[in-house]
Order: sequence, then structure tokens, then C-alpha cells
Amino acid sequence: MCGIVAYIGRRQASPILLEGLKRLEYRGYDSAGVAVMEKGKLKIAKAVGRVRNVEDLIEKKGDFDGTIGIAHTRWATHGGVTDKNAHPHRDDTKLGHGIAVIHNGIIENYASLKTYLTEKGHTFTSETDTEVLAHLIGELYRGDLEKAVQAALREVTGAYAIGVICEKEPDVLVVARKGSPLMVGVGKDEYVVASDSSAIVAHTTQAFTLADYTVAKLTRDSFRTSTVDDVPVDAQVKELEFDLAEIELGNFEHYMLKEIHEQPRALRMTLQGRVDTRAGQIVLGGVSQMARQLATARRLVFVGQGTALHACMIGTYLMEELGKIPSDWDYASEFRYRNPIVEEGTVVVAVSQSGETADTLAALQEAKSRGALALGIVNVVGSSISRETDAGVYLRVGPEIGVASTKAFVGQVMVASMLALFVGRRRYLSADYVSNFLQNLERIPAAIERTLQLSDHIKKAAAKHIERENWLFLGRGLNWPVALEGALKLKEISYIHAEGMPAAEMKHGPIALIDKGMPVVFVATRNSQYEKVLSNIEEVRSRGGAVIAVATEGDEHIKTLAEDVFYVPDVSEMLQPLVTVVPLQLLAYHAAVMRGKDVDKPRNLAKSVTVE
Repeated sequence: MCGIVAYIGRRQASPILLEGLKRLEYRGYDSAGVAVMEKGKLKIAKAVGRVRNVEDLIEKKGDFDGTIGIAHTRWATHGGVTDKNAHPHRDDTKLGHGIAVIHNGIIENYASLKTYLTEKGHTFTSETDTEVLAHLIGELYRGDLEKAVQAALREVTGAYAIGVICEKEPDVLVVARKGSPLMVGVGKDEYVVASDSSAIVAHTTQAFTLADYTVAKLTRDSFRTSTVDDVPVDAQVKELEFDLAEIELGNFEHYMLKEIHEQPRALRMTLQGRVDTRAGQIVLGGVSQMARQLATARRLVFVGQGTALHACMIGTYLMEELGKIPSDWDYASEFRYRNPIVEEGTVVVAVSQSGETADTLAALQEAKSRGALALGIVNVVGSSISRETDAGVYLRVGPEIGVASTKAFVGQVMVASMLALFVGRRRYLSADYVSNFLQNLERIPAAIERTLQLSDHIKKAAAKHIERENWLFLGRGLNWPVALEGALKLKEISYIHAEGMPAAEMKHGPIALIDKGMPVVFVATRNSQYEKVLSNIEEVRSRGGAVIAVATEGDEHIKTLAEDVFYVPDVSEMLQPLVTVVPLQLLAYHAAVMRGKDVDKPRNLAKSVTVE
């Protein structure tokens, strides 16, 4: 959740660190801080709020000209949002060795460690678990920073990605990781470390990802990687898979709007090289070796959180319809704690944009420990989930910067549909059926391009209801997860209370909420449950609710039932979520802008949730 950046090289560190923090603000941003080694002494600046506040401090203080440093944006887990709780943290100023630490994750046994260190005479100045780690490294320091970090991490329970510098070794940067993302960019006589490649790509396209329980010691001209037990391990330096242009705003006002408009191109990339329409074949290299196990699977479970969970729900529909395998979905956060039944032939599919979602990773590990075949649907190459799975499929939608996921969601649904076809073709589906389905799939990017033209109309509709604090989003079949996603988007970025649910569920309690003028958004496209949705619309109208409908082009009747209609192209029923979600994304976006909210960095949220 938090953002980590570190640098060692020949250039001044602070500009590189600050630039990296700004690129990572979307990950978490209630406070930030920078530590630089200047002439063998630590210089630390940290402040509540945005990175700009730290930048101002550095400009006032001066003397931040060192060529080695660490930096951090914080999403609070332990302790309030204060300057003292901001990172970096350092060891005891009286007993210590001038050690500074940045940390993403949670030290679960910090309380017992803090008691031990207090008995040793250490004095703490913050409420954080991270300061305990800084003191522990200081307590174990015997003239070798790398070994002190290794020793400290052997005593730690929990998740971490850390960067450490020390006044007594001013030309050494030590980083380590377990359970939280961390990668090292390799340049000429320099290294840029970050929790996300977006902070690296401006400086180098060569990088390696640290595996769990791995420590890297970096100097200006070399690096060494080892386990926490000091066993040497090899680092595989690879080319980063996107360039700087992909993470720049371009002509858009916000990343969310940019990423909504990138969806057609993103889905074309998801499809590229994976579909043979003429032959009626799906080519998924990531799962091809598991084809036999998938074809004979007895049960399939999708697990995820937030937006990814909504994609899981749609994936369940698709797998049962196309793959004819009994399927289900579950909150990843609940899956591992409810003693799930994993029998022979069970497949668990973990869905995550970042591939680092802690709950989803833990659910995946639990499933594997019980003998399930573990698959992943993720966007980030080399992420933790991608490494833990037996096989998987990458989204290939490109980097997603806005906290509210948009193009990753449609990528997840697209991959789920291809996975269902991949399985179905090996079980019951004919080549002709698959060929026809793939033709419909290939039309989706163009259908989204047409839907994006509704933006101005959606903005005007949002303006009518922008003062209302309670909304309902309703749908049926494959479109009720879309209703959930629409409600989530509105909540995330506009802070309007919104609930999504199956339209029929409204009558079993929530209908009591409907009063005159309450906005109720229906996904009411022409499909097998269209007439039922119309009945639900009438129920809302009779109670004075303001109906907003997402409908199929050419449906004139629905104009008589709704105050506003967002028409989308007529596509195959099973693929409708890929199109019907787009007006709801735009609705949330325009509502947030009109309410003056920070669209890309909503309060209390982080892009990659790496703690449970």
C-alpha cells in the first residue's frame, strides 16, 4: 500500500526520490518522508500530507545533496497520521548507529520486540511497528549493515519491503522483501529501488524483482542478493514491460479518465495473439500445460477483493455457462478462515490487478496447501501471486495508476471469458460456437469506443443528482456484479454512499430506502432477464425514485421509464458487462469531479492492499 523509493549512485538522490514518490502517491499518501546521507550524516525530512510538503521542507533545510537515500509515502496501519509516525524511522539516537529504515507491510510481533528493546534501554518516539524494526537492526548491528538486517528479519513475523541506510556505512544501501512488492532498477553505476516499476522506468528499463525472504546489498558499482540466512541467490535482471509514456497523463485531466479511455486499446492487447477466430481456438500459453487438469476439473472457485471480486462473480457465470464446471466465488479475505472444502479436482483462481493483494495471496496459498490447482489472473508481471500460482494469464492492459480500477476490471472479465472458452472448448463447445463467440469478443473494443462518446451526456445526468447522498445500483444476471462495481466506483471517488445488489433483492428490505428523488441506477440491457428488470424499475418509479438506466441502443420503451438513459451497443449477453460498466465508470468520475474530490487519490484508499 505504501510507496517505497531508494537510490544509490552518482547523482543527487533527493530529486530522484521525490520524483519517485510523486509517481507512487497513488499507492498511499497520508504522509511522506525522505532520508539522505549527506557527508556521512543522516538528513531526514518528513511531513503529513502530500509529497509536496516534504519537498518544501527539503528546500527550506538545504544540505540534501547526498547520492544515497531512501523515501516513503505512508498509508497508516500503526499509529495516527503525524509527522513522528511518518517514515523514515531511525534507530535510537543515543544507543544507535545512525540507521534509517523505510517499510511497507506489518511487523506482527512488533509489541514483543518493542518490550525486548525497551528492556535493553531503547527509547521510542513513534507509535509505529517500523520504528521497532529500525531499533532492532541497530541493536544487532556489529559493523555490517547487511548482516544486521538479515539477523533482524530472522526475528520478524509479518510482511515487509524495506530500505535501510547507515551512517557507519555511507556507501551501502540494503533492501529486503517478504510479502510486499519490491524491485531494483539496474542502471550505470546506480540503482533505483521501488515498490512499483513506475518509479524506476524514468531512469532504467533493466530491473530485477526481489523474491520473498531475499536481501540485496547495493553499492554504486555492484550488488549482492542473498536470503535472510545469508545464502547467496541469483537475481534475474529483466526488461521492464512498459515505457514512461504509459504512466504519463498526456492530455487527460486525471489518470482515471485516461484509463477509462484506454480500455479499447487495453482489451485489444489482452486479445492479441490469444484468439484464432477462424479455427475457433483460444491460445493461453500460461495455462496450456494445465489443459487436461482444467478439462477434468470438478469445481472452480474464483477469489478476489473489491473490483477484482466483481470480476470473479462474472467469471463464475461464464465458467458455468461456457465451461460447464460447477463454479463459485468468494472473498479472498474469508476463504482461508472458513475451513474451505478443497477436494480433488478443485481449481482456485486468484484475481488481482497488482498481484500483491495480501488477502488474495493468502487465500491462494491456503488453496495450494490443501491440494488445489492454483491459477492467477493478474496484471503485473513477476508479482507475488504470479509467482505463487501453478499457472495463469496476464491481463496485459498496461499500468493502472488511478486508485479506482477501471481498465483492469474489463481486462479481468475479458480474461475470465477466454479462460471459460478455453475450458469449454476442451469439454463441450464446438469450434463453430467458439469461433462465433470470439467474433463477438473482438467487437467489444469498438463497442466501448462508442460507449465512451456518452461522456458529456453522463456528466449532465450526474449533475442532476450530485447532491443526493444515497444511491442504489441494480442489475440481474451477469449485470448485477456490474451494479456492484458501479456502486463501488461512486463510493470510492465521490464519497457518496451507494449500494449495489441484484435487482430482485431490492424488494427484500432495501426498497424501504427509496423516497422521492433517490437516484436508482439500473443496468437494463436487453437480455434474458430484461422483462424482470422492467418490473423492478416500475417498483422504484411507484415510490418516487429517480431512475437512471443503462440500456441497449434502439430500446425506445425504456425512455418512458427512466429520467436518463445511457445507451450502449447491442452485444452478446455474456459479454454485456464489458460494455455496461463503462457508463458507470464515467458516472462516478464526473460525480467526483463535480463534488471537488481528488479522483486519482481518494482518501483512505491505496492501490495495492498489501496488508490483511
